[in-house]
Amino acid sequence: MELDADEMQAVVKRLKRAQGQIGGIIKMIEDGRECQDIVTQMAAVSKALDRAGFATISLGLRQCVSDPEHNPMDVAAMERLFLSLA
Repeated sequence: MELDADEMQAVVKRLKRAQGQIGGIIKMIEDGRECQDIVTQMAAVSKALDRAGFATISLGLRQCVSDPEHNPMDVAAMERLFLSLA
């Protein structure tokens, strides 16, 4: 199923923010920052990526429910996607 590009813009924005955070983490490591600070930022990036994944799955589910003729839902595949983020 192809997701609506306009609706995916929020996910893209979140991923770009995470990309910037990853660059910041690399700089923190190179600068010898404290372990706790680095891990805190890694946790924030991880959460941002998880939210982007769940938002993507949510959009796919909405599309399947709103237009089942053009977007048939493969329940097993959607479940695998959802659980892959858990």
